Amino acid sequence: MGTLDARTDLSAATIGTAVQPREAGSLDLSRPPQLSVIIPAFNEEGGIRTTVERVQAVLDQMACRSELVVVDDGSADKTAAEARAAGARVVAHPKNKGYGAALKTGILGSKADCILIIDADCTYPPEAIPRLWAHMDTADMAVGSRPITSTGITWARRPAKWFLNKLASYLVGQHIPDLNSGQRIMRRTVLMQYLPLLPMGFSFTSTITMAMLANGYQVIYEPIEYAVRTGRSKIRPQDFGNFILLVVRAIVLFNPLKIFLPAGAVLFFIGLGKLLEDIYLMNLSETAVMAFLSAIVVWSVGLLADMIARLQLTLRGPQA
Repeated sequence: MGTLDARTDLSAATIGTAVQPREAGSLDLSRPPQLSVIIPAFNEEGGIRTTVERVQAVLDQMACRSELVVVDDGSADKTAAEARAAGARVVAHPKNKGYGAALKTGILGSKADCILIIDADCTYPPEAIPRLWAHMDTADMAVGSRPITSTGITWARRPAKWFLNKLASYLVGQHIPDLNSGQRIMRRTVLMQYLPLLPMGFSFTSTITMAMLANGYQVIYEPIEYAVRTGRSKIRPQDFGNFILLVVRAIVLFNPLKIFLPAGAVLFFIGLGKLLEDIYLMNLSETAVMAFLSAIVVWSVGLLADMIARLQLTLRGPQA
């Protein structure tokens, strides 16, 4: 994979000792960090301090240089104050811009070769960070995969989550255990290619997952536990439709034939069925002709979209 050449300062020796505690003065803090931890937060005063303290405790035990940044996305409560009290560097939005916007701010303001994101609501286990980090000697992204039976995933959300994972898996042609996990480490050189395409809302994680898998990057899933969140969830029932639209839009952008070929096939077989009926009745109808023409148009648009997607891929450079 071409991106492996850009993996700097992540030697096997560093990865292999990722869970060993670092001694005072053993790291040169004047050098850029190897791992930047971004925590987006919007009205999370109940969980942000605990999250920061747990994450920092894990980072202190890892043999890599790291930084921790909390992006306060226009909170109306004491989120920023609680984060600062826990020792985090805080970057604040003057008003709420969205989950993806907060992540973009943190990513653009970070310095490390690898970016870790984790939510501020105490649902994701910071203790899993060393296991995710250990994959980054070979992976472009390591994702904390939540079992659908986790206590933090309510019964009402499980059917929707299962459907989204299955739909996304079909569209990218490989199994996706967790489409939108909020705990993952990503390689900066890969992430920056797609940053302008990533949305400002909750679908940030879904989009980067689809983009990297559709373009052949190495994505590894590490099982984690998912706890009941602190505070109120920001996801609403109507967001399910938005997630489906996002998945379809992402695959049209990166692998459009997965959408256009089946759609054209449906129209073609409708036309074929109608043609057989017309032959039996000895009366050729406009419906059969229109269905065949529609199938040809859909397939033609799909081929054009595929050419554009592959040209875009070529301009970004070769992938495995």
